Amino acid sequence: MANDGYFLKVNQTLCRFLGYSEEELMGKTWVEITEPDDLDGCFDWLNRVRAGEQSSHEKRFIHKLGHPVWVMVSSSVIRDSQDQIRYYISLFHDISKRKQAEKKLRESEERYRMIFNNAPLGIMHFDANGIIRDFNDNFTQIMAAPRGNILGFNMLERLHDKEMLKAVKDSLNGQLGYYEGDYLSVTGANTTSMRAIYQSIIGEDGKVFGAVGLFEDITERKQAEEALWESEGKYHTLFENLQDVYYESSIDGTILEISPSVKNISQYNRNELLGKSSYDIYTNPKDRDEFLKLILDKGKVSNFEITLTDKDGTQRPCSISTLLIRDEQDNPIKLVGTMRDISERKRAESKRKRLEAQLLQAQKMESIGNLAGGIAHDFNNILSSVIGFTELSLDEVEKGTHIEDNLQEVYTAGKRAKDLVRQILAFARQSEEELKPIQVDTIATEVLKFIRSSIPTTIEIKQNIESDSLIMGNATQVHQILMNLFTNAAHAMEDTGGILEFSLKDIVMDRSVTRERLDLKPGNYIEVKVSDTGTGIAPEIIGSIFDPYFTTKGPGEGTGMGLAMIHGIIENYGGKISVDSKPEQGTVFTVYLPVTGKRQEHRPYQPDTLPTGKERVLFVDDEAPIAKIGSQALERLGYTVSIRTSSREALALFRTKPNDFDLVITDMTMPNMTGDSLAIELMKIRPDIPVILCTGYSKNISEESVSEIGIKAFIYKPIVKADLAKTVRKVLDETKDSTGALPVC
Repeated sequence: MANDGYFLKVNQTLCRFLGYSEEELMGKTWVEITEPDDLDGCFDWLNRVRAGEQSSHEKRFIHKLGHPVWVMVSSSVIRDSQDQIRYYISLFHDISKRKQAEKKLRESEERYRMIFNNAPLGIMHFDANGIIRDFNDNFTQIMAAPRGNILGFNMLERLHDKEMLKAVKDSLNGQLGYYEGDYLSVTGANTTSMRAIYQSIIGEDGKVFGAVGLFEDITERKQAEEALWESEGKYHTLFENLQDVYYESSIDGTILEISPSVKNISQYNRNELLGKSSYDIYTNPKDRDEFLKLILDKGKVSNFEITLTDKDGTQRPCSISTLLIRDEQDNPIKLVGTMRDISERKRAESKRKRLEAQLLQAQKMESIGNLAGGIAHDFNNILSSVIGFTELSLDEVEKGTHIEDNLQEVYTAGKRAKDLVRQILAFARQSEEELKPIQVDTIATEVLKFIRSSIPTTIEIKQNIESDSLIMGNATQVHQILMNLFTNAAHAMEDTGGILEFSLKDIVMDRSVTRERLDLKPGNYIEVKVSDTGTGIAPEIIGSIFDPYFTTKGPGEGTGMGLAMIHGIIENYGGKISVDSKPEQGTVFTVYLPVTGKRQEHRPYQPDTLPTGKERVLFVDDEAPIAKIGSQALERLGYTVSIRTSSREALALFRTKPNDFDLVITDMTMPNMTGDSLAIELMKIRPDIPVILCTGYSKNISEESVSEIGIKAFIYKPIVKADLAKTVRKVLDETKDSTGALPVC
């Protein structure tokens, strides 16, 4: 081989076990045909060859067909007269068979170690002189002694228990040794009731060169357990009271051996399962296929989760740990493992996931509430301008003109927007608002607009709203009912498309009809129907859809609380919900809600006879248009108004002229100083000054908290002139009487 790594001359033996012709090898370097992972070691070895330190090295060449070939390389260098390396002479010896044997030996040792360390019994090995050479952790627990006190312990010289000593000697004499009794630990600190079996280890020459002991702690139970030793040299113990199930099976699943404890998790007796296929009780064939693939690929499986169907049909989650046993030709011959019932653990995990889902939902609702609050604050300021300037304009516009009609439409839209913002805030806060008359058709229209923008265009929406009746309810909860029903219908059609139909109409329940209508009381009802043309609901689960946590959606897609929640709301309203569905034909949900009255439309703006006054008012709001509206509205009622758009400027003005004002009206949310903080500073200067607080939304302020500060009233934005006039007059009059009441508008 040349100094640059190219082969200069090769013999036919090397060509044969590498699969190349002589010409093919002559054109290659040793680096090209070396396994890449072995190159670093090759270069280190080559440096030692050059230095004359080492001449032999194990490495892998790559056969022409692509598989690795293990070789032992012995090399020397040929140098010229200047002591420079001219070329290398190398001998290659095929050691593939030895490497395969070493691999099998390692795998055999790993299998032995797994069984040895994971065995439910204590196991220990001692030599022909009675000296303990190896043992597992269970043995140290049974013997109640530190590992250092056990390793190297000479039983023939130091064992004081005569019966146990006899069993040890029997095994060293080629006989089966058996012991059962109370044993004092080597430290003398603990007494353990145990059962032990000692089996001789006999070499090819027929001589005993040691023994293996199997130990079981029977302190808490004295029930007899059969210990067997087969003449072929195999031994196993059946454990009749183990929590886990021990089993042996062929590769095709035929049960060769199984512990009686299988009855605890399957209701089957041991004899009923022997000779049967273990795969017959696998609930899901995918479990069996995945398990077989893993065990054949990796040789062992730890804590593989499956679902078993027991004798009475109950499905039970179990965990399997299994080792694949191979013969001398490396062919798989059987499976040995344990099985454990994990039902309790699964129930605990399910409970934890439900709690996590509830916490996540609470956090999401808190985030939505914060977002809605911020939006509501800004939107209420905008609505204050829209409604306020519209009111001012309607006071001045010529009656009966198109301009008045247009302004009336703006006013009506503004009042509807005001109600919508209150609904959004109520939903975001998840408030427990009292039941009051609400308009189902208005809420349904809003929800349909939202759902249209959030579902695929392949889903057509048809609606038929024939009722304008009112129900006693909570707008937020009705919004949730409709949103849940619409979302479920859309989900059933998201893959194939279809038609989502919604209808709303009035019906009358009399005594003859109520028997057919879910046992409703006689009376007037709104009938709400939501139907789809989707996948439908299977008959075997339709009775469970209103159960908490029941869901047919995938992980992460649903909590199973939607239908349960709306069922509870509807029942609380005195209504009922029913479902009719056929697989692949669609689903119809029908809701009946008791009617309380007809719709109350927003009345057009009409100037009222409002209370007036001549007092002096300081109006503070960082939004200049709102300050302007407040000023104009109050001045038209006879008040003298000063406005400021900065809380700090308002405080400075009041500090210089504290007796020039009879009332202060301030916004809550302002930069630098909030309205409640401004009120506190004003009352430090003049304790008797009445303050009205305006707010669009604030989660940090309430009527109770501002009353403690001394604020006299709340006005919720958007500000309506009539509400402003009545609240101002009421606060001024009550201040004179010093009642301390807190009017709210």
